[in-house]
Amino acid sequence: MTTSGLRIPTPIDHRAAVGAEAARFAAVVEGADFATPVPSCPGWTLADLVRHAGSVHRWFAVLLHGRIQEPPRSRDVDLQLPAGGDAWAEWLTGSAAVAADAFRATGPDTPMWAWGADQHARFWARRMLFETLLHRVDAELALGVRPEIDRALAVDGVDEFLTNLPFAGLFAPKVADLRADGRTIRFRPTDGDGDWLVRLRPDGFGLDPANDGSGAPGSAAPGSADDGSVTADATVHGTAADLLLLVYGRLTLDADTLAHEGDADLLAHWFANSAF
Repeated sequence: MTTSGLRIPTPIDHRAAVGAEAARFAAVVEGADFATPVPSCPGWTLADLVRHAGSVHRWFAVLLHGRIQEPPRSRDVDLQLPAGGDAWAEWLTGSAAVAADAFRATGPDTPMWAWGADQHARFWARRMLFETLLHRVDAELALGVRPEIDRALAVDGVDEFLTNLPFAGLFAPKVADLRADGRTIRFRPTDGDGDWLVRLRPDGFGLDPANDGSGAPGSAAPGSADDGSVTADATVHGTAADLLLLVYGRLTLDADTLAHEGDADLLAHWFANSAF
């Protein structure tokens, strides 16, 4: 697959943000009925959702402590699941503490295997952040709470998704069908700076390099994939938060908060094959 090269994360403290998002998640589900269905994760209950999120924290922590240099052969980890079904919020908080211990023990610049673009420990903190944030949103949607997402995190989340998606074929096999003869899709936030131009090529897809004059892929800040002068074949407009929910399938393209223009077939092709 072709990509535009490694894009440098924003100055967000991803490790601290994981803890903050986990705390928000735990507060949302405290006292909830954990048998509540989660519409944005079909077939899951709130208990399934919390178990998944906490399991991610604990498994990623094992990877960080081990400073893995190759794909792990097992996903087995001691989850220390709660004894009672009403203790999921406390267990999730404990899972975040396990992750925090791993962050303290492993510097973000530590070289590690990662399935995405960035082969360092910081990849896992950034990935864990958006796993936690999106599933916090899932819990809120299930409980009828209107989600709120910090704009800086939303911008970073869209960038993280689009940067790593070309590498996700192991668990998202349909990305192999994201091919075209140079067709482009622009994601443009309506609430501030930021812009992403994705190019589909015959041999793969990825974000276009930054046009900042340096010629170095990834030398511009995330959300600045090009200078905005390239005419895209299709463009999607929305707040950074809504674009994040869109790329993760929590919103659909026909949502009232989004607008789009250009090649509708290209957009349909993208969203049919980019599920993460």
